[in-house]
Amino acid sequence: MKRPHIVILGAGYGGLMTATRLQKKLGTDEVDITLVNKNDYHYETTWLHEASAGTLHHDKVRYDIQPLLHKRKITFVQDTVIRVNAKTKEVLLERNTLTYDYLVVALGGEPETFGIQGLNEFAFSITNVQTARKIYQHLNYEFSKFTEDGPTSKDLLTIVVGGGGFTGIEFLGELTNKIPHLCKEHDVNPAQVRVICVEASPTILPGFDPELVSYAVEVLQSKGVEFKTGTAIKQCTEDGITIAQGEQEAFIPSKIVIWAAGVRGNSIIDASEFESVRGKIKVDGYLRSPEYNDIFVIGDCSLVFAKDSERPYPPTAQIAMQQGEHVANTLQQLIREKENLTPFVFDNKGTVCSLGHKDAIGLVYGKKLKGKPASIMKKIIDNRSLFLIGGIPLVFKKGKFF
Repeated sequence: MKRPHIVILGAGYGGLMTATRLQKKLGTDEVDITLVNKNDYHYETTWLHEASAGTLHHDKVRYDIQPLLHKRKITFVQDTVIRVNAKTKEVLLERNTLTYDYLVVALGGEPETFGIQGLNEFAFSITNVQTARKIYQHLNYEFSKFTEDGPTSKDLLTIVVGGGGFTGIEFLGELTNKIPHLCKEHDVNPAQVRVICVEASPTILPGFDPELVSYAVEVLQSKGVEFKTGTAIKQCTEDGITIAQGEQEAFIPSKIVIWAAGVRGNSIIDASEFESVRGKIKVDGYLRSPEYNDIFVIGDCSLVFAKDSERPYPPTAQIAMQQGEHVANTLQQLIREKENLTPFVFDNKGTVCSLGHKDAIGLVYGKKLKGKPASIMKKIIDNRSLFLIGGIPLVFKKGKFF
């Protein structure tokens, strides 16, 4: 009898969690599992802001996938997904085509520029390991060039961060810690470095606890960050950005623009002709596509709504990992032909936003944290995600310690 074939697309938090849980739950005689990923490594998306600022080496944020997989249970395929043909149950890759009985789409998200002219061409995004490396290399280049050009006392080296959400704020925390070192290394006067955060909402970290937001603003302002809230970026060029506050527009000269204000789903979702919104699929209560009950969609590609809410949960590592574990449980039930599937319920344990290596804010199990206690909790959370996927060996290899 032919064994069912499960194909998992993407080895981010959700996809890797699904794979590692399935290999524990199902035997080699029950199912064939294939994990597809563009790279042969997984990277901690929530650490990319550190690599982008140069406070953490880019190799620290990634680890090899294959040592985590049981070779007799999971086949790893390094390839790029082009399209899903759901009607024929096929996945088209660059170098191959796979057929499946069950499909888990965990492809991750892409930057959302909201149609703002010039962002794709002239701004950097904190998207993956390579973009993080480019950002830090560009920072070094611009600091070096600033010195070589022989600036006058009125010249400023201006860094613009577009977006005051979690990614933007965490990057600012690391960046402001790194700037003194960059200044010393490149003989730049710290007084001539200007850091600006532009956020369209009336406040940074919209929706977060106001008391903790105020603390974050105070900390970052004390490190030299200027906040322009209620301000939209209208255009980005190679020489800077145009901003608008109401009817008033202004130009900010900058050769370093980091865009951290939006994440959409994956363009592969759109190319595959699913019913989708900005590359995301509104899944059913079991995390399945409403069109195809053999396709599960998790992570940045899924839209999951809380009960009686019109807003989806934000796409975080926490929910992606819970989705991965839930899908693994569901697939085990389906393979063993058990009924009464359990719907997905997100257990929100809280959120922590770092403000640099030794500072953070957070709301964990309803308790507010700030300063060093929040920073310690952030590292615990980071290590926990490593432990859930790779156990103690991965924590010792890649974990953060105090």
